Amino acid sequence: MDISVVIPLYNEEESLEELLNWIIRVMVEHSFLFEIILVDDGSIDKSWQVIEQLASRSKSIKAIRFRRNYGKSGALYTGFRASEGDVIITMDADMQDDPGEIPELHRMIVEDGYDFVSGWKKERHDPLSKKIPSRFFNFTARVTTGIRLHDFNCGLKAYRKEVVKNIEVYGEMHRYIPLLVKDAGFSNIGEKIVKHHKRKYGETKFGFERFINGFLDLLSLSFVSRFGKRPMHLFGGLGTLMFIFGLISAIYLGGMKIVLLYQGVRAPLVTESPYFYLSLTAMIIGTQLFLAGFLGEMISRNSPFKDTYEIEKKINL
Repeated sequence: MDISVVIPLYNEEESLEELLNWIIRVMVEHSFLFEIILVDDGSIDKSWQVIEQLASRSKSIKAIRFRRNYGKSGALYTGFRASEGDVIITMDADMQDDPGEIPELHRMIVEDGYDFVSGWKKERHDPLSKKIPSRFFNFTARVTTGIRLHDFNCGLKAYRKEVVKNIEVYGEMHRYIPLLVKDAGFSNIGEKIVKHHKRKYGETKFGFERFINGFLDLLSLSFVSRFGKRPMHLFGGLGTLMFIFGLISAIYLGGMKIVLLYQGVRAPLVTESPYFYLSLTAMIIGTQLFLAGFLGEMISRNSPFKDTYEIEKKINL
């Protein structure tokens, strides 16, 4: 199979038929062997009824329905596991992504040899309340991850099959799929300017809080990518430095006490100095950090993390 199109959705009953007809038209025009995998993330409108009707007309349309809303990351992860195409294309269900970009994205993967291609909504049809935070977010992500992409969170992306089978998208990490791809060992990452349309139906499902959550997720993912498999390197290193600092400070205070006594000068008790308690606190915190790193190392080696999603129904899978 040439292409799997994975579409996560939540309450998009109005746009589904038009979107799928558009995708199928593009696929037929370019003679692709394809499948469309819809992942209904617990929609509470009539999205699933629309999906059932559309799937009854075409065996190329496959669908998975969650029992409740897990978020876009869970929907993408499940869609990736179910995909069978040599190239996997992801897009949003709100019709702001253009299916006409699919052939070129496929070509960049197959002919240009990219492992992963991310879309860039250079001309974005969104209000300033979304554009400005998004630009700041993308700038921060570029600086933090070292990946030179303009639009980390564009829904329109293309992957080589091996890539989606070797990454785990969990929590809210769909915003940082380029970093997940890089950490999985796929370094040939490309970018393509894609068309972005005004939203035709419904309203956005994401509020301003997504930018705050996105920043926190970036910190989390940066930590996990660097130290997730070796927490001892962080906690153990910090703990050792703090313990050594506290120990040297305590030795210095004790040494000063001995020197003063040797000179016949009456010196106050070491325990009367506030620096003694600071030194003691540093040694205690250092020990705790070291133990935290040791325990984290043991847990990471014996308890691999996996998310599970309760699937209610499937179609053609």
